[in-house]
Parts: sequence; C-alpha cells; structure tokens
Amino acid sequence: MSDFFSGFWNYYIITGAVGGIIFCTWLLTAMSKRRATNSKKPELHSHVWDEDLREYNNPLPRWWMGLFYITILFGIGYLALYPGLGTFGGVLGWSSNGEYNKEQEKAQADYAPLFEKYVKLVLLVTAVDPVARAAGQRLFLVNCAQCHGSDGGGSKGFPSLADKDWLYGGEPQTILASITDGRNGAMPSFAKTLSSEQINDVAYYVLSLSGYPSNSLQIYSGRKVFSDNCIACHGVDAKGNHAIGAPNLTDKIWLHGGTSNDVIETIAKGRNSHMPAHKDILDPAKIHLLAAYIYSLSIDPDKLTESAVNAK
Repeated sequence: MSDFFSGFWNYYIITGAVGGIIFCTWLLTAMSKRRATNSKKPELHSHVWDEDLREYNNPLPRWWMGLFYITILFGIGYLALYPGLGTFGGVLGWSSNGEYNKEQEKAQADYAPLFEKYVKLVLLVTAVDPVARAAGQRLFLVNCAQCHGSDGGGSKGFPSLADKDWLYGGEPQTILASITDGRNGAMPSFAKTLSSEQINDVAYYVLSLSGYPSNSLQIYSGRKVFSDNCIACHGVDAKGNHAIGAPNLTDKIWLHGGTSNDVIETIAKGRNSHMPAHKDILDPAKIHLLAAYIYSLSIDPDKLTESAVNAK
C-alpha cells in the first residue's frame, strides 16, 4: 500500500473497507426487524416457489445474527491491528516484508555456524567436501538453475558451467568474483558497419574455425573482415579474451547458437548478456559454497581431489 503514487487510491481503499462494514451492519439491523402490519399473524412474502412454497416475513434467528455481528467486530479489530486501510499500517506495525526479514534473521542465526566453517577453508578443499558440495548444490538449485539448468549445462543464451569453456576464466577466485559482482557482456552490432555480404563472409569464416565447411572465397574474404573488426576482442587466433569475456570462436561451443543463421544474427544485431551480482542476495559464506560447487562441475573428480590435497 505504501507504493501508491496518488493519495486517491489510499482513500478509495479506506472508503471501500469502512463503507462495506457500515453497509453490512445496516443490512443486518434492517433484516433483524419484523415489518409492522395490522395483522397479528406474520406476513407472507409475495414470491412463490414450486407452485405453493411461500416464506413468512420473520427475522433471522438471533444466534445466526449474532454470528454475523461477530464477523463484523472481527473485521474492525483486524483493520485496527493489521494493514488493510490504505497506507495505515495497523497498530501492531505488521508487514510481510518485516515478517520475511525476521525469518531470514532467524535462519541466519540458526545456520550461519554451519556455513562459516567452510569460509575458512581454501575453495579447492571445500569443493571436495561432500557435505559442502551438497549444500552448494542446494544453493545452486535455488539461485542459479533457472538460467544455467539444474545440472549446470546451460541453455541458449546462458553458458554451461559443466564444461571447461569459460568466458571469464574458470579459476576458483574468478568464479567467486563472477558470482559476487556479476558480469555484463556486450557484443556490438555490425549491421551499420558492415555490408550484408561482409557479415555473411565473416560468419562463415568464424564457423570454419570450428571445422564447419565453407568455401575458400568466403573464408578468404571473411578472414579480412575478421582481422579488421574482431581481433581486438577475440584475438588474432580467435581464441577469445577472459579479461573482457570475449568467447573462444574455435571450440564449437556457442552461447547463442552455432548455426549459420545464429552467427549471422549475432554479428548483425549484437548480443547483450547479464549475470546478476549475488553479493546483496547471499552472504560470503554461501557464495563460497556456491563457487566451490560450480568449480567442481567442470573439473575431473580425480584432478579435483589432487588439487585439493596440494592446496592444503
């Protein structure tokens, strides 16, 4: 309720809530009285059901009316104690955000000691601990699986975390930095810089670097376009640059699709990728566990164990 841009909606909600209670109270009071008639017998209503069924004009039973009055009193008490009248927060000051924060604080107090013991360990050592890896997997499923998949295999537009191909490098501290601070990748559009023919040529040249068949004329022309426009990011050998997140173009691994149409679209329209920072979502201990789990996805278990032993 506090995010209303106009005071009108505040009064609109209050009028609806209070007006509804007043109307219900009036209706119950009106229906609890018998209409005055000259006859001592109860008056029959004019409507008839099933040819001969009619209803006397008697008030509702008192116990039934009492239940309705109790609900009205309950509604008044609720609106006084809890949010419900526009921007009025209630006497108790309860809010869903406040309740959530309390639950988070309690969970932090209960589980912080379990996480903190792993922060003191080298990330490589944490990665081989089965309990730590299980905790990291649960963190991954909650925070990362929506984009990278439950197995870390990624999908179109979202990189796989289970192979040895890394945009920014796969070292433990680099993964930790990526999770903590996030990443922003940008591939500029060349639609206004290059002609359609040049875009096609450089696309087929790039595809040829991964072993895809292309004719020699396109490769020759595309190599020239690549040299003039692409080596600043992807390097002379097209193997990419971890410092800026430029991908390797020679390994048959494609973030946005590896068909000729996909590569042409990428060159012509450009790409923008965003990995959100998690430093405001997860504390350092949880990020440490998450980084250790992600690192373990791309490393051979025997090599991981050997590296952990050497790191101790």
